[in-house]
Amino acid sequence: MDLGVAGWAFAVVAALLVGLSKGGLPVVSMLAVPLLAQVMNPVAAAGLLLPVYVVSDAFGLWAWRKAFNARVLAIVAPAAVLGVGIGWATSSMVSERAVTALIGVIGTIFAANAILRPRIIGARKARVGPGIFWGTISGFTSFVSHSGGPPWQVYALSLGMDKLTFAGTSTILFAWINAIKLVPYYALGQLSFASLKIAAVLMVPAALAVFGGVRLTRVIPQEVFFRIVTWTLLAISLRLLWQAI
Repeated sequence: MDLGVAGWAFAVVAALLVGLSKGGLPVVSMLAVPLLAQVMNPVAAAGLLLPVYVVSDAFGLWAWRKAFNARVLAIVAPAAVLGVGIGWATSSMVSERAVTALIGVIGTIFAANAILRPRIIGARKARVGPGIFWGTISGFTSFVSHSGGPPWQVYALSLGMDKLTFAGTSTILFAWINAIKLVPYYALGQLSFASLKIAAVLMVPAALAVFGGVRLTRVIPQEVFFRIVTWTLLAISLRLLWQAI
């Protein structure tokens, strides 16, 4: 696989976005695949970046090992496995365009509501039913288009977690989802030895960006942090809607 100078430039920026997200910055990694898709096939871009996600996840897990909500993970993580399984089983039948549009609609409605109404003050106990539902949707959409962030945020932002717990729980959840996606992605031919060589190079800037993301997450005031989360969710959801249209 020959990326060329422009391709490598896009790939490095995409890797940096992945790392920053694993460091705790809100859903910026969702921009990575669309960015890289400017210079290659979107399916190839998703397959190329998956190993980068996994390695960045390892650094993110270490960075956030003490900040997470165990109850939320216990509810959502098994549901995400179900979602990935559904995505694998229906990969030849499901329209990626329809999934993209659905994610865009859900994220836009939730973000607009969050902007117009005050954010929840104080933590709420995670409910099992909604957690299973949104966890399954997150796993499914993450498998189909690396877009599991908006469905997860619909559930997670309603719990009123503090910014560090939110960042840590998000990082751990998607580390789990990305790890279980490796087998079906390989089975579907979206991972190759040629792409792994490029991914190995991209892992370096991605790993460095993880620690930059951790630093920024810790210093950004909590109110500003969640404002960034909400507005980023809105921007990405609108982009997904436009992409589907």
